[in-house]
Amino acid sequence: MKLSIVLALMVTSTVAVSAGAAEPAELKAEAKQAMMALAKNLSGELKTAMKSGGPGAAIEVCNTKALPITAQISEQQGWQIGRTSLKLRNAENKPDAWELKVLQQFADQAAQGANLKTLAYSEVVDVGGQQQFRMMKAIPVQDKCLACHGSDIAAPVAAKLQQLYPQDQATGFKAGDLRGAFSLKKML
Repeated sequence: MKLSIVLALMVTSTVAVSAGAAEPAELKAEAKQAMMALAKNLSGELKTAMKSGGPGAAIEVCNTKALPITAQISEQQGWQIGRTSLKLRNAENKPDAWELKVLQQFADQAAQGANLKTLAYSEVVDVGGQQQFRMMKAIPVQDKCLACHGSDIAAPVAAKLQQLYPQDQATGFKAGDLRGAFSLKKML
């Protein structure tokens, strides 16, 4: 009798610990909030730079402020947040194996006509025996992105890109193309 009570308490406490972990829907909501905070901050910086100095100033913002803003938002939100792509501009944003797999899935879905504005993927993965929630959200190319990421880039902008990003692969896009993705992860 005592053994069955102890076993019942052990099972109950295990369930209580498991129930305390955030559910995937909660994690998705948190991740979306963190992603939106990053997008809002980066977009605000880019808009200000475009108004004050055009595409060249926006490229400077990407070069000097994007990674520090991303780190700040990551810390504030409690997530590891980044941006990555199949066509990199900044080598520091190189996708890991999981991100590469998801980006390729996004590219395949985009080729089949998927709506990139709503394209996202998440899963719980094992990392060294611990669970980690990972999520990616596609970033579609917008018209305003084409000055620096399109096919017809003005000579001064191309020169600035060459100066700051000599290995740049992130050009030749059209509006609506898959530019890359936000990538978020959090240990559970």
